[in-house]
Amino acid sequence: MTRYAPLTAADVAERIARGEVNTVEDRTSRSFGDIIRSNVFTRINLIYFVLFLMILGTGYLIDGMFALLIIVNSVVGMVQEIRAKRTLDRLALLNRAPARVERAEGESEIDASEIVLGDIVLVASGDQIPVDGEVVEAVGFEVDESLLTGESEAVVGEIGSTVMSGSFVAAGSARFRATAVGEHAYASRLAKEASSFRKPSSQLRQGIDRILLYVTWLLVPVGLLTIFNQVWGNEQPWTQAIRGLVAALVPMVPEGLVLMTSVAMAVGVIRLGRRNCLVQDLPAIEQLARVDVVCTDKTGTLTEDGMKVRAIDAADADAALVRRALAAIGGAEGKPNASMLAILEAVEADPLPVERTIAFSSARKWAAVQSTDAGTWVLGAPDVLLGEGEMRERSDALAVEGIRVLALARTAEPLPEDGLPGGLVATALIELDQRLRAEAPGAIAYFADQGVDLKVVSGDNPAAVSAIAAGVGIPGAEAAIDARRLDVDAEGFDAAIRDHSTFGRVTPTQKRAIVHALQGDGRTVAMTGDGVNDVLALKDADVGVAMGSGSPAARAVARIVLLDNSFATLPHVVAEGRRVIGNIERVATLFLTKTLYSILLALAIALTAVPFPFLPRHVTLISWFTIGIPAFFLALAPNTARAKDGFVQRVLDAAIPGGFGAAAAAYGAYLVARSVAGGGPEHQVATSTASFTALIIVAFSVLLSVARPYRPWKVVLVGAMIGGMLTVILTPLGRRIFDLDLGDPRIALIAVLAGAAGIALRHVVAFLLRAFHRWWDARRARRRTHAHAH
Repeated sequence: MTRYAPLTAADVAERIARGEVNTVEDRTSRSFGDIIRSNVFTRINLIYFVLFLMILGTGYLIDGMFALLIIVNSVVGMVQEIRAKRTLDRLALLNRAPARVERAEGESEIDASEIVLGDIVLVASGDQIPVDGEVVEAVGFEVDESLLTGESEAVVGEIGSTVMSGSFVAAGSARFRATAVGEHAYASRLAKEASSFRKPSSQLRQGIDRILLYVTWLLVPVGLLTIFNQVWGNEQPWTQAIRGLVAALVPMVPEGLVLMTSVAMAVGVIRLGRRNCLVQDLPAIEQLARVDVVCTDKTGTLTEDGMKVRAIDAADADAALVRRALAAIGGAEGKPNASMLAILEAVEADPLPVERTIAFSSARKWAAVQSTDAGTWVLGAPDVLLGEGEMRERSDALAVEGIRVLALARTAEPLPEDGLPGGLVATALIELDQRLRAEAPGAIAYFADQGVDLKVVSGDNPAAVSAIAAGVGIPGAEAAIDARRLDVDAEGFDAAIRDHSTFGRVTPTQKRAIVHALQGDGRTVAMTGDGVNDVLALKDADVGVAMGSGSPAARAVARIVLLDNSFATLPHVVAEGRRVIGNIERVATLFLTKTLYSILLALAIALTAVPFPFLPRHVTLISWFTIGIPAFFLALAPNTARAKDGFVQRVLDAAIPGGFGAAAAAYGAYLVARSVAGGGPEHQVATSTASFTALIIVAFSVLLSVARPYRPWKVVLVGAMIGGMLTVILTPLGRRIFDLDLGDPRIALIAVLAGAAGIALRHVVAFLLRAFHRWWDARRARRRTHAHAH
């Protein structure tokens, strides 16, 4: 007779009608409305719209071509984000863990959102608890609430005890009655309270925000000075003054920087989605680019998920009794792991009658049953259960060969409340075959080529871990460390983690400590795993990577889930992160170079009180061919360089020389052309053309630098951009539309010479910046040395 009454179909329908169902807002991506609003109603689009209205007032509609950027920015961003959203939503659906409930009609598997108040929910080892509840039945049930409370010690769950959503089952199995669902469940309330805290940080986003802040500081005074100069400082028609003002302000805004960042990340999500890789948050892609050490579990990651019993060596014991004991231990598990499943499949025996059980846990590394008439049986790691003797020696020899071995021991003593029973006698060894994943050696070789360290962190026997690690080609695998000899608080712990690559008998708490030790050494850590014992480390790693077939708890805390369970996908994941971040740095250089030369040129023009040399259409043309179009393709190019800290400094160091060179070339060509051809309105087109041509010469030199290393497609891309610009400058139609005139040979010569001088200045400024950094670094090193000496 059960202690609980499952709900009937009528009860469920009644609760659904009252809204007592586990429906919560759990989105992997923004809604379509959010995507549209965030891409259309932006600060940059607003600035461009206001400037476009000003141009409309002048009647020169063609000078408002820059307004096309409003459409381009909005549409490109929306299309990529919507594609990424669809990919994420599809993969999230595949990743969703079903819930098991017992109702009057029997047990069934449903979506967690369909659980209603009062439902009897079934959970077992590795499951994440979907709703709050009260335990009504438990078998060796232990709950890990570390994700909620921070405490790593598992809590024993007994009948009548409370379980909270968001925690996960560390051992055993249970049935509990749902007492709080949906918005009222603990995890939902916690998530709502901490939603702002849960937003992952991004060095890249923070760096771009800093750059935009610097640009804003420069834009305000230079913009005000430009407005005063163009409107009141020059005797020219108001329409011409407004056109000059807009032409000065438009290029100062790095309109494509944020767009290209979003596009590159969205495309990264889509590409990874095609490999059945679910990215739980976009900044995870950025962190992947910085990873320099990968910690990986052995079972289910380097080896195949399934196992097979190759032999049960019962020595002198009754083989039939051994099989019945194994069936009892395996049957007591609500959700047997791979080893238990293989044993249950192999023994095919009636289990012993059981009066008490202790479920397997990664921390204990054993499980036990107390039979009503055959004593107590314990199954677990040989080096935990067995003392010195023949069976222990045999198990150690098998482990060296890479064979997974479990020991079965027996005693007449009852199971104690805590720890192993006394008087254990070795009864049998169970040998399990573990097959290496065929793709693992290739993935390991990739990481070695890329300078990424590999560390195997497993709860298995160190000798077995060493054999498997050596089999896939991990350097230093032969020197495996037994984690039971490691004290996480000892002085030498960090050094041991740093100097070794293979660890066995690692507890879940030690796995987390290993991640912390590596992070404390300045490393960016990716942790892969699939079991409940990996959850703590997955959560604390810079990038947690879970296997799709792993426990729901592991998948819930991981930032990336490999739905195809293939370790070979991981190199593609890391490579995608590097591609995204490396290319964003490339295109950031282009956009900031344009912003810098626009600000410097506007400042120089304002201080010398001359008309602005460009029309808005000139600015649009420059943006198209030297920045916008090439940046779009370069943002999606292959890139294998590992991302490093110092994004802002590197981008500014790359943009400043080009900005000074382009501004000096444009301003110098303009002044010289005005002195040669004259500064009157009738010569404005010729002088503007000289400035325009000198500027694009330097801008294309920057593009050539950013495009390195050259590949055939990059040569074609840059060649097409230069060809497009020459077509505009050299054809009558292009010159007429864009108001250009190179008919005077003197103007053409001035432009070419000014462009060459700008390129030379760019290299001089770059040299001076490098020299300054070397001097500054040497100065800081001397200060540190002096401080240590005292």
